[in-house]
Amino acid sequence: MYPASSSVSAPPRLAYPSVVEPGPRPRQVTAVRRGPATGSHPLSGRIDLTGPQGAQLRSAVAAVQRICPEFTPVQLMRRGGRTALLIGSSGRAPAVAKCLLDHSPAWAERFRHEIAAYRTFVRHRPPVRAPRLIAADPESCVLVMERMPGRVVSPQRHPSHPPTRGDVRAALSAYSRINMWRPPPGSFDAPIDYPARINRYHELGLLTDRDMGDLHKLLHGLSHAQGQFCHGDALLSNVLLSPAGPSLVDWEHAGWYLPGFDLAVLWTVLGDDLAARRQISKQAQDAGPAARDAFLVNLMLVLTREIRTYELAVQRTMRATGPVPPGSAEAGEEQRLLLRRLHDDCGMARGAVRAAVGTR
Repeated sequence: MYPASSSVSAPPRLAYPSVVEPGPRPRQVTAVRRGPATGSHPLSGRIDLTGPQGAQLRSAVAAVQRICPEFTPVQLMRRGGRTALLIGSSGRAPAVAKCLLDHSPAWAERFRHEIAAYRTFVRHRPPVRAPRLIAADPESCVLVMERMPGRVVSPQRHPSHPPTRGDVRAALSAYSRINMWRPPPGSFDAPIDYPARINRYHELGLLTDRDMGDLHKLLHGLSHAQGQFCHGDALLSNVLLSPAGPSLVDWEHAGWYLPGFDLAVLWTVLGDDLAARRQISKQAQDAGPAARDAFLVNLMLVLTREIRTYELAVQRTMRATGPVPPGSAEAGEEQRLLLRRLHDDCGMARGAVRAAVGTR
């Protein structure tokens, strides 16, 4: 093990606000309600079917009802640039429909991967609660599933205020149980080609020559390490807590990774929860030198991905033309503060990687 001074435990620092996605939210004008909802989820709200966005949603609703005629949409839960999430009911049961809006090959493949995960869960139940599959069509990229009860641990990717210790413990426990699961061979693939990902980040200027060399050295020592099944997107927003226990949603990145990928994601997004970070680092190191090295490789790649994502977001904000919309300046400042914290974190992870290489 490398010395404690080289671990990735962050020193106390000022809190950084969470990032706010730029751009206006869809207007909600015309109410379209197709019937009462039943079950444990009171559903109410509006779906805006006017304008270009409305035409896209009408097409999505039609695609859902082609594969699940009994689905009754009630509310638009979320609409991003690539997917729309509709809540409603299927018969008398609360349901959620997820529809892909961006049908580019990469996103379509990812959506089909998520459908395959839910189909696998029908035959082989995971050790944590996951939505039950109702209907799916890989061709049109539509997925209808059970709406899980519970409250989300945090709706933000990078929470501005640390969740309660109990909520963090429940989320960490749920992801850890998934990491111990061994689904049948062939049911999931490996979403990351680690050498290729390292080389690509180096070519983009996100990793230095030494970063690339150090990470390849750790990878070489992990060539015979056993893979670990991971959720792949271990965000607090993907954990729902209810009296029946935690549930995990959004399985589009599930598969086999180097050990510690989910821990690396959690460490990254819990930037202002120093106690949780210490617990995660300890859990990764307690499993032995190989698990520690795998965690550090994952951590460097996750932090680099986050930096690239938010640097692009800041660039888009700076390129925006015309009058600055209300709140855009604040959103841009939050993105810059988050980027500063991510760069600080990457510096700590880089030091831990170099210390780990020095122990080999």
